[in-house]
Amino acid sequence: MPRQLLGIGTTDFGLYEYDEPELKPDQIRVRSEFTAAKHGTELAGRKGYAAHRGRFDRERGLFEMPQRAAPPAKGTPGGAGNMTVGTITEAGAEVEGLAVGDRVLIHGGFRQTHTRPAKGVWKIPAGLSAASAVCLDPADFAMGAVRDGHIRVGDNVAVFGTGAIGLMAVQLARLAGAAMVIAADPLPTRRALAGRLGADLLLDPTACDAGLELKKATGWRGVDVAIDYSGVVAAMQACLRGVAYGGNVVAGAFPAPYAAGLDLGAESHQYIPNIVFTRSCSEPNRDYPRWDEKRILETCLAWLIDGRLTGEGVVTPVVPFEDLPTEFPKIVTEPDTYIKIGATY
Repeated sequence: MPRQLLGIGTTDFGLYEYDEPELKPDQIRVRSEFTAAKHGTELAGRKGYAAHRGRFDRERGLFEMPQRAAPPAKGTPGGAGNMTVGTITEAGAEVEGLAVGDRVLIHGGFRQTHTRPAKGVWKIPAGLSAASAVCLDPADFAMGAVRDGHIRVGDNVAVFGTGAIGLMAVQLARLAGAAMVIAADPLPTRRALAGRLGADLLLDPTACDAGLELKKATGWRGVDVAIDYSGVVAAMQACLRGVAYGGNVVAGAFPAPYAAGLDLGAESHQYIPNIVFTRSCSEPNRDYPRWDEKRILETCLAWLIDGRLTGEGVVTPVVPFEDLPTEFPKIVTEPDTYIKIGATY
């Protein structure tokens, strides 16, 4: 029987067998070859802070906002992983445009097979590396942030938090025509990778006044756009401190409620920045109907295929599927090494 990675919290993981469902006429079955996780989003759920806001009531457009709900109690193990590259082994009679033997990219976690509707599956060329393909998801959100931040040719840009989305944002800022890209992260391996992917200046925000350094690097003008994908209150404060007059601060992370330390007076009132919240899958897009998430995904995939964007080095490390029960928890314990864990089958 095929197996999948399931876990409780951030430490208790194992490989569990599952039954293959019967294939429906509109479905395909995919044999997994390469899967990667989405650290920030997955940890939000596993650490429990995503539940602090309660359920989102779509009718009223609000979260229920319970009184600081506790992290979920241990219970049934849940899945892990985000995107998978694999090969179609079966296709239902109603499936069009896809066939047995096609190499595809899907949203799906660490499991040996996936059975799903053919809709929402991307056929990908043999020349696209699996590491780049599974970076479609972070590229999607990074492009949303770059577009919502209105980065223009010649702008100076700062990116706080160089996990997978931040590293894609560094690349996209450069593609958007930024004159200088500054990457800030406390972890040296991530800073070094940001440099290889296009950042001109690398900052350790725990070892300097990052807002001050942004001003210094831009002749005391400040950066035109500051993007935060760290979710850390000090990073948001540094964005507000280091942005130029009338510049844009892009809040891309989905953090737990901030503790004390965010000062919306001080520099914020001196430089009147625009604070823009970004999430590419929150439809309709700000540029709708010209742009929606489908167009963002299509553009990012095209650029991953032609090499303008890359996931090489971003998916680190890559481990055997069998080792995931011991390796996956290291995304918490060894964040400097485990940027975006991938697995081969």
